Amino acid sequence: MPRLALYVDVDAPVEATWAAVVDWEAQGEWMLGTRVRPAHASGQGVGGRVEAFSGIGRVGFLDPMEITLWQPPRACHVLHTGRVVRGTGAFEVEPRGDNRSRFHWREDLDLPLGAPGRIGWLLVRPLFVYGVRLSLRRFASKVANANTAGSGVAYQ
Repeated sequence: MPRLALYVDVDAPVEATWAAVVDWEAQGEWMLGTRVRPAHASGQGVGGRVEAFSGIGRVGFLDPMEITLWQPPRACHVLHTGRVVRGTGAFEVEPRGDNRSRFHWREDLDLPLGAPGRIGWLLVRPLFVYGVRLSLRRFASKVANANTAGSGVAYQ
């Protein structure tokens, strides 16, 4: 089961970073090629669900997820239940001083198609990692700019 674990430091407190992480509908503003929406229980709490569509236009795939751990403002773990993406994921936020935090993104993927899926992952992984790193940098910039502007974001 391949693991992808990346993080980004954010110039904002834990609460502001958390609020941005779980603002599902705004994730498309920073996550490349992905739109996310709450699907059940507003995408909040254990048992809540969200759906991510990854692709360009109508070409892509749906990634439904169920929340398995909900500990605001620190952790949200999900179970990917779709046909293409399966496995677990985690969004975790840790404090890094008075007005800084670190956002951790982790995926443990259960690849489809057996050996061809594993070979495909070896080919796709570098591009996927590049896209997630770019998305995380965009996320950190968005949250830091909102924090500097004094947006008063609160977490749920």
